[in-house]
Amino acid sequence: MVNLILVVILAAIAGSIIWYLYRAKKRGATCIGCPHAKKCGGNCSGHNGHCH
Repeated sequence: MVNLILVVILAAIAGSIIWYLYRAKKRGATCIGCPHAKKCGGNCSGHNGHCH
């Protein structure tokens, strides 16, 4: 029973992450991890987190 609860919790977490990524791409976010994703035009740098 405990294993089933853990699987359901992990599936809910994974599902919410996938849903967030889907919605972010649909809104037009080019760099999903960047807080300035709509302003940078897709040139977010992965090593420092700033848009160029």
